Amino acid sequence: MNPEVVFTIASTGVAVPWLLLVFVPRARWVGTVAGTAVPLALALVYVAILILHLGRGPGDFNSLAGVSALFSNPWALLAGWIHYLAFDLLVGVWEVRDSQRHGIPHLAVVPCLALTFFFGPAGWLLYQGIRSYKIGRA
Repeated sequence: MNPEVVFTIASTGVAVPWLLLVFVPRARWVGTVAGTAVPLALALVYVAILILHLGRGPGDFNSLAGVSALFSNPWALLAGWIHYLAFDLLVGVWEVRDSQRHGIPHLAVVPCLALTFFFGPAGWLLYQGIRSYKIGRA
C-alpha cells in the first residue's frame, strides 16, 4: 500500500466519528467509536508506519530544518498527519464529554468541534473560552 492510499483511508475514515460527535453525541456507543476504536486504529497505523519507515530518510527533530527534511519523506509526513487526526479526534471527544458534564449546550460545542477538526488547538481554545464562561456563571 502506498502513502496516498493510507492518507485517503485515514482522512475519510476519521470523518465518521466527527459526524457522530456532532449529530449523536449522547449515544453511548459514540464514545466507544470516536474515543477508543478509531483512535486505536489510527494509533496502530501510526506505529506501523514508524516501525516500517521512520529513519529511512533525511531529517530529525533537532531543528526546524531537520523537521522540514524529515517531512520531505511521504511516509513521515503521513505519520505526522495521522498523529494530528488521532489527537484532534481525542480532543473533540473530550470537548463533548466535558461539555455534557458541565451542562454546556451541545449547539455551543459544535463550532468548537468544527474548529478542532480543521485547526486543532484553535477549536480547543474556543471551547476553553466557552467552558470558562459557562462554569464562571454557574
